[in-house]
Amino acid sequence: MLVRRGAGWTLALRGEPEAPVDLADHDPAARAALVRADGLDRALVVPSSPLGIEALAADEAEPLLEAYHEGVRALPDEFGAWAAVGLVEPDPAALARLLDAGFVGACIAAGALDGPDGLERLGPVLETLERHGAPLLVHPGPAPPTTVALPGWWAALNGYVATMQTAWHAFAVWGRPAHPALRVCFAMLAGLAPLQRERLVARGGPAISDPDVFLDVSSYGGRTVDAVLREVGVDRLVYGSDRPVVAAADLPLGEAVRTALRQRNPARLLFTVTTEVPA
Repeated sequence: MLVRRGAGWTLALRGEPEAPVDLADHDPAARAALVRADGLDRALVVPSSPLGIEALAADEAEPLLEAYHEGVRALPDEFGAWAAVGLVEPDPAALARLLDAGFVGACIAAGALDGPDGLERLGPVLETLERHGAPLLVHPGPAPPTTVALPGWWAALNGYVATMQTAWHAFAVWGRPAHPALRVCFAMLAGLAPLQRERLVARGGPAISDPDVFLDVSSYGGRTVDAVLREVGVDRLVYGSDRPVVAAADLPLGEAVRTALRQRNPARLLFTVTTEVPA
């Protein structure tokens, strides 16, 4: 929640230290200017899953999610958006309406997709995405509760990374067989899960290679992105950032990689390509 502290606001988020919030950083016009400054045509907005809104009881979550969906519809043309899905009582019909209204896909917290139970419970939601040819974005969240005083970077380097790696492996084992046509994007390079492939194979696991699973490069720099690129190939990476919390990193990997991350690969993730067969 946002808490008034003196003349300003502070974000209180379970599992992380309180952090000051400057509402001016979230002004739509200022954010639109950042999109243009980053050399992008459009940015896709996503709710912050660590807040835990989607995991609230349905009667508490629904008005907040509705407010999010209404708000992003009113943003400038520089923005599109991912739909948010309530996790306690998932509503595939509501998601279908949002997709028909122009939302590019749905965002679901990694913690809700960390095993067969979660994937089965959200199966109707994933099937809805498949039928619409729309992608899934897996994002860290919700943050685990703790009473221990932790460093400010703890959640970002531990809980978030661990849940993203778990969701990556769970989707490969249970999600992909159940949803063969679903395109998926994992935020923050799936917590670097692709770099664990040698260890995975050594322990008898599958050498995961899925052309319809993408990774956004948010919060990482050139060295790490290059390492993941060498593991999965350039065609699997898309541009993403944690603006305005963390400035977008410079990726000195060449113009071909820049074009792939910002143009070619996002188009493959977001849009279904159909080929007409002559009669």
